[in-house]
Amino acid sequence: MNNSPLKVVVIGGGHGQSVILRGIKFIQDIQISAIVTVADDGGSTGRLRRQFHIPAMGDIRAVLIALAESETLLKNLMEYRFEGEADPQQADQGVMGHNLGNLILTALTQSCGSFLESIGILSKVLNVRGDIIPATTQVITLFARMADGTIVRGESNIPNMNNRIDTVFYQEPVKASEKAVHAIQEADLIVYGIGSIFTSILPNLIIPEIAEAIHQSHAYGVYLCNAMSQPGETDDFTMEDHVDALIRHGAKINEVLFAQDSIPETILTRYAAEGGRPVSRVQDQHAYRVTPVSLLDFSDELVRHDADKIRRSLQQLLAKLKE
Repeated sequence: MNNSPLKVVVIGGGHGQSVILRGIKFIQDIQISAIVTVADDGGSTGRLRRQFHIPAMGDIRAVLIALAESETLLKNLMEYRFEGEADPQQADQGVMGHNLGNLILTALTQSCGSFLESIGILSKVLNVRGDIIPATTQVITLFARMADGTIVRGESNIPNMNNRIDTVFYQEPVKASEKAVHAIQEADLIVYGIGSIFTSILPNLIIPEIAEAIHQSHAYGVYLCNAMSQPGETDDFTMEDHVDALIRHGAKINEVLFAQDSIPETILTRYAAEGGRPVSRVQDQHAYRVTPVSLLDFSDELVRHDADKIRRSLQQLLAKLKE
């Protein structure tokens, strides 16, 4: 039996990646690396990246909070958002609508001159349990090609086109963070998901050095499949559609963890009114293993993945990899 810590890489962005990390950060004998997209261009993050020409920091901030060892005043402040909504017609909008954590990351990046160094400083202050790595340190713009050939510019615009997404790409060359490539090369387990396929996970995978590192990797790949479709991004997607989109863009998937929880009808009705539907499995045979597990929580009348259930499922998987 191999007793050395297993190296776990979690690739993604947005709320889904944070839930996974919050679940696994206290698993013993693993080393966590979170590779995080910096393609976001909306909200507070978008305003700051346009004003200061720095990589998008919103998903980085969320991962810092998720991996922080314990609740602290600074951790709570990192989540604070100033009241009000920014008016794009006004040049001087002050801190209205900004997230304080985004402002702190921006200030650190400006003062020390390095986005990576600013992440490292905050990781130490928050006593983060893992390594947080931006997929790239460039300021990048995500594009999508829709099923009808339409090209859409900007991550925040892609889900709003009412059109099926075919692929996502960058028009300018994007170089991966060396730390991200190294983490993938050393990984024993690569976890994809949960969250927006085209705007949170794939922006990492389409960077050539990351795609090549995954292709060369011997790590076991597991995907935590979304439980509900995402209007504007994965309308009517099945489990197989989600996995196919990942594989077409460079993911290597050995196993899919598929939520088998029964979703209450009242919640399904609410989601259906907004165009959301449960993600279904439609085939019996796959080139990858499909493991039905309990992953969901409905305590807030929403369909959420539960961090503790994710931890238990991944603990079982890690135990098998240790054998």
